[in-house]
Amino acid sequence: MEPERKFSYAAEERTPTAVKDAPYSPNTAPPCDRPALIQRAPSLADTLAARLREDIAAGRLTSGERLPSEHDLSDRYGVSRPTVREAIGRLKHDGLVVTRQGAGVFVADPRASTVFRLDVADFDDRDDVRKIVELLMAVEGAATRLAAERRTAGELDAIRVRLDAVQQAIDRGEPGVDEDMDFHRAIIEATGNAYFRDLSDFLERRVRHFIRVARSNSARHAGLTQAVQTEHIAIFDAIRDQNADAAREAAETHLKNAARRLEVYQAKS
Repeated sequence: MEPERKFSYAAEERTPTAVKDAPYSPNTAPPCDRPALIQRAPSLADTLAARLREDIAAGRLTSGERLPSEHDLSDRYGVSRPTVREAIGRLKHDGLVVTRQGAGVFVADPRASTVFRLDVADFDDRDDVRKIVELLMAVEGAATRLAAERRTAGELDAIRVRLDAVQQAIDRGEPGVDEDMDFHRAIIEATGNAYFRDLSDFLERRVRHFIRVARSNSARHAGLTQAVQTEHIAIFDAIRDQNADAAREAAETHLKNAARRLEVYQAKS
C-alpha cells in the first residue's frame, strides 16, 4: 500500500500541495505576543541531590564514607523521607553512591565508576552555553550527516511527519517544544546507530532545559518560531536529497542560531 502523502501549505494560499518530492514549504506563522513562560523549578529531590553532589565533589563526603540515614537526612534538610530516597536514587544512577545490603549507602570510588556525568549548573553563563553548543554540534552534526547518508524512505517519511507537527504547533501559536524534540529524535533514529540514540537521549535529559528555554524564548518573539522552522526545513531538505555535507552544516547552523537566540533573550531579561 502506498504511504499516505503529507501536505504543506504555501505562504500565500491555503491549498495543500504534495511535498513527497518537492522542497518543504510551510506557511508563515502569524506574529503573536506571548507572556513569558514559567520555567519549571528544580524539585526538592533535585535540590537535595545537587547538595549531596557538592558535598562529594568538595570532599566533605569521601569515597567509602557512609551517608547519613534517611531519617537523619530528612531532619537535616527538612524534606520528607520519600524525597531523600528519590535524591539518593539520582546519585545511584550517576554512579556517585552504592548501596551495601544491610549496611547503608556509601560514597562510591570515583575510579571504579563507569557512569558518564554531565552537570550544567548555569545556563545564564555564556561560556557554559558555548561549551554545550560545541558538544551538541559534534553529536547532532555527525548524526544528521549519517541520517542523510543512510535514511530509508520510511525514515524520511517519519522525519517529514515530525516536521509537519512542528509547523502545526506554530500555526496554533504554541512553542512546539515537544514537537521540536520529536523532529530531532526522528533524525537520530535514521542514523541506524543505537549508540547515537542512547547518547542523544542522555544529552537531551541533561540539557533539556537549554533546549526548552531556547525554543520557548523563540516563541515569545514574532517571526522567530518560523525562523527556527526554516532551519528545520533546511535540515530536512538536505536529508531528503541525501546531501551529507549540507545536512551537517544545516544542523550546526541551527544549533549556533539557537545559542544566539538564547543570548539575545538573556541580554534583554
